[in-house]
Amino acid sequence: MAEGPRRRIERDSMGELEVPDGAYYGATTMRAVKNFPISDLRLPRRFIQAIGLIKLAAARTNRELELLEPRLAEAIERAAREVADGRLDDQFVVDVFQTGSGTSTNMNANEVIANRAIELLGGEVGSRSIVHPNDHVNICQSSNDVIPSAIQLGALIAIREDLLPALERLQASLERQADELMPIVKTGRTHLQDATPIRLGQEFEGYAGQAERAIRRLRHAQEELGELPLGGTAVGTGINAHPEFAARTCRAVSELSAVHVYETTNHFQAQSTLDAVVEASGVLRTIAVSMLKLANDLRLMGSGPRAGLGELELPAVQPGSSIMPGKVNPVIAEAVCQVAAQVVGNDATVAMAGATGSNFELNVMLPVAAYNVLQSIALLGSSLDNLVVQCIDGLKATTRGPEMVEKGLAICTALAPVIGYDAAAQISKEAYTSGRTIREVAREQTDLSDEELERILDPSTMTEPGLTGAPGVG
Repeated sequence: MAEGPRRRIERDSMGELEVPDGAYYGATTMRAVKNFPISDLRLPRRFIQAIGLIKLAAARTNRELELLEPRLAEAIERAAREVADGRLDDQFVVDVFQTGSGTSTNMNANEVIANRAIELLGGEVGSRSIVHPNDHVNICQSSNDVIPSAIQLGALIAIREDLLPALERLQASLERQADELMPIVKTGRTHLQDATPIRLGQEFEGYAGQAERAIRRLRHAQEELGELPLGGTAVGTGINAHPEFAARTCRAVSELSAVHVYETTNHFQAQSTLDAVVEASGVLRTIAVSMLKLANDLRLMGSGPRAGLGELELPAVQPGSSIMPGKVNPVIAEAVCQVAAQVVGNDATVAMAGATGSNFELNVMLPVAAYNVLQSIALLGSSLDNLVVQCIDGLKATTRGPEMVEKGLAICTALAPVIGYDAAAQISKEAYTSGRTIREVAREQTDLSDEELERILDPSTMTEPGLTGAPGVG
């Protein structure tokens, strides 16, 4: 009969517990695994990276403050670096849906780092005699200030490395397309109905402007996220923490992570709320809504190719149907739409966590807020990169847009300053019911010459202020 997996006995303040023999985590983590068999969701890589950097910076600070022996500090730093670098990700086994403060995850980190440090020092994993998860790794810290700090730090790193570069690439791609497509004049649309002419490049200028403003909003969120509650320990008073710990550790975290963080000037607000994370999530929601508009416009302009608008030819990346041969769908844009829906939902969760989880001195929905805000950043970054590479960079304009301008009814707007609104409206109605063009009807119902109609109804002049063909203008 095969033997089961080998186990060792670890202990914490509640007593002894069996732990898998090869695990770096200990009894407190194992209790959390047993207590929260809720889902298969775990805190993401960026969070683990952030908590590893915080523990590394804390060990460095505690050595400088002579609160930790140099030999122990060095081992803890090495172990924490392995956590930050992702070498021990499989040791973070606690469900997202756990104790609301994230204490289980903080202790998961403390135990993993302590046991790995013990191993580096030649000791027996699980002994707690050389490096202790609370007495050494957690010096000057509490779950109540470490976990929210890790959320904010993880978000900052993810924004800098994943989302901002994606938005910058998106803006650049849209600006290139705006330049290339500027000569093409097409029918504008408001209320999904024909409106006055617009250049296809101008539409893409608008999309590029959305990306540029998304970057601007995100940079403000970064400023808010940089104010860490680290150092407040249990309730914001800083009990059991050296008065210089937080400022020194924040400086070290900034050096290690290449993002700017600093000690809050008001620990009580920083620790008892999720306000900075709620704001950041709101910015992510705004970006998602903005990108949903872009993706849907691309889908609509690319619809057809014969029975739809057909103004854009989107890159064909895969067969679109299991039953209709030759069908190609706008799947890359559709993926962005789904990501946008997920991000909006994530933001609702973060908002709920901020609104109902903050009671008195601590928010108790930290893990779920961490999961959702970090997922939103990751999804937006990867989906927008994919949109650029597989859709926007390769899209092309068709001849459909320019061909429909002359057949459109809204160009009669240019006649209104010349013959009056009511007369222009009558021409539009007649053109619609008869199936003729505005030019053809205007030639019958006005005294304007062909030369005047050519000037007034020139669609290119309708796309630039001051260039209309009306008398005395342009």
